[in-house]
Amino acid sequence: MTPTQPYNINLDIRHRHLELIDIGAEGDAVKEQWFNQTLTQVNGSVVRLGVFLGEFHFHKHDNDDEFFYVLEGKLLLDLEDKTVELTPKQGITIPKGVVHRTRALERTVVIMIENAGIVPTGD
Repeated sequence: MTPTQPYNINLDIRHRHLELIDIGAEGDAVKEQWFNQTLTQVNGSVVRLGVFLGEFHFHKHDNDDEFFYVLEGKLLLDLEDKTVELTPKQGITIPKGVVHRTRALERTVVIMIENAGIVPTGD
């Protein structure tokens, strides 16, 4: 199962400091199968909204950890030796250098926290 359209990855910062972010409304507005939007920056990290349906490619980040937190749906994180399943209100940190891919069999909305300089598609 792969997205029927290209990944839509937006690295621009949508909300500045002290601006209210309605994460539920942001997620509800997404009609695409695979969407990633930087919501805000916190020091040297960014908070991103992801809406997933399908699978991303296997990749890794040599210098950056990634945190995933599920708001809606079910996120599968495929690692080299296992698959981790996250449901709403669950999160996990993928350490730098670990090969992984995200997969969603149903529409899934997640928050990701990562270094502002990370390349979302991998190194």
